[in-house]
Amino acid sequence: MLAVLFATSEAYPLVKTGGLGDISYALPRALCQAGVDVRLLLPGYPSVLKALSLQIVHDNIKLLPNLPTMRLLQGQMLGDTNLPVYVLDCPQLFMRDGGIYQDQYGHDWHDNAQRFAALSKLAALFATHCFDFKPQVIHCNDWQTGLTPAYLAQMPHFAKTLISIHNMAYQGIFPAHLLAELDLSPQSYHIHGVEYYGSLSFLKAGLVYANAISTVSPTYAREIQHPEFGYGLAGLLASRRGQLTGIINGVDTDEWNPETDAHLFKNYSFKTIADKTENKRILCEKLGLSYQEKQPLIGMITRLTAQKGLDLVLSILPEILNEGAQLVLLGSGDKTLEMQLQHFAAQLPYKVSVTFGYNEALAHQIEAAADIFLMPSRFEPCGLNQMYSMHYGTLPIVRKTGGLADSVVDTTPAHLDQGIATGFVFEKDEPQELLRCVQRALLVYRNPEMWRAVQQQAMAYDVSWSSSAQQYIQLYQRLL
Repeated sequence: MLAVLFATSEAYPLVKTGGLGDISYALPRALCQAGVDVRLLLPGYPSVLKALSLQIVHDNIKLLPNLPTMRLLQGQMLGDTNLPVYVLDCPQLFMRDGGIYQDQYGHDWHDNAQRFAALSKLAALFATHCFDFKPQVIHCNDWQTGLTPAYLAQMPHFAKTLISIHNMAYQGIFPAHLLAELDLSPQSYHIHGVEYYGSLSFLKAGLVYANAISTVSPTYAREIQHPEFGYGLAGLLASRRGQLTGIINGVDTDEWNPETDAHLFKNYSFKTIADKTENKRILCEKLGLSYQEKQPLIGMITRLTAQKGLDLVLSILPEILNEGAQLVLLGSGDKTLEMQLQHFAAQLPYKVSVTFGYNEALAHQIEAAADIFLMPSRFEPCGLNQMYSMHYGTLPIVRKTGGLADSVVDTTPAHLDQGIATGFVFEKDEPQELLRCVQRALLVYRNPEMWRAVQQQAMAYDVSWSSSAQQYIQLYQRLL
């Protein structure tokens, strides 16, 4: 049986800040269901220790020179797979108030380098057969476990390594003087090692030393080999293009399923899609929006950042509302963008609803209630909401980038004739191009027969993890 250690800094439902948390549960779960002996490795955050029933596997593990000894714990993720979970227990590093990467004031924890170096080092020790589980592949995720392949380059081992890039914008860059404190060899600090413009980069370490690299969509795998998306590492990625694979993420269709979703006001399916309108009616009433069955409702669930194209939306929002549409948004981020959105909501409370923060139930309700989901990202490694939306019969409007380009088929006459259209796509990150795409979507919306056909095509699109999990299994097997 194929044995895989999946090392990550977060995994839903134990701990989650974004898409990495969703993927770090859904992919191992799909691998487990496909017959892989896969086990999670997570830091011992308070939420993780509280949620799991854990036993000590090893104690007094010395990982880094200036840190106390730590413990390795083991438990199981409850559910249909009983996924095994290893936990790095070190109260000094992980038992604290605030977020998992930042304190309550939004500042990065001062010792993030030590925290995630310890996690990376522990993952590496599994490959040296220090513990009872002997993985053939260690699957690292983002910069937080990027040092694992670098540590393994310093020791004899019996495993292959894969690092997955979920977002190139986050690289784990720290001062070079930490090299010895992180137990990294002085010989690793050079341009073809962990050195990054006079600092050291956890992500670069993974990209240099891992046996293979994956990212979360085929288009993003191509994009990050160019300066615009490569964040200083495009040349390295281009030089390793033979070891770089793009595999589109899937969706947890148990958690996100309009037929069974407990958060919805009324469940519906491909066959009973007319019941979707009841979710729209109730959500509009709940949020104080005026409700008319034929008035299009546009949904957004997003971080409020320039990356997500919020400035594009704000610049054309009056025109969108003049087209007869309404907007419901859930998200948080840039305070200037929040203020601008608040202004629209205050001026037009029956047309614009804005909720800041994150609310899992409301996220599901927006996906079910909206007619259109707006996702005009400037870059998007994969994206999940466009796939949630298609699965819920909510047609996405996306920019042609990363995983958005790989998962949404534009509603053109040719694609309508072929029966493959699932949403609406625009190319340039310009306000007027986005507006034209919204107007094109609203034109189709006003043709109920055509709209229903595209809805049903979107809902029929396979967004599950089964296909993606098989691609990862094939990648692991190629490594071995």
